[in-house]
Amino acid sequence: MARIIEGNRRIIKMSVDDVLNIVREYQQITRNSCCYEHTRELLEKAVFFIPEDI
Repeated sequence: MARIIEGNRRIIKMSVDDVLNIVREYQQITRNSCCYEHTRELLEKAVFFIPEDI
């Protein structure tokens, strides 16, 4: 689970599972990408959620 650390800037501390889930989502979204520009377009449309540890 992710944890938000408040300060001058908000920092999100993520677990290994959180990072691996983001990588897995990235791979699924960009699987059919043909180039860097297309990858950026796909990722701009994507929404990533990280569960927060409360």
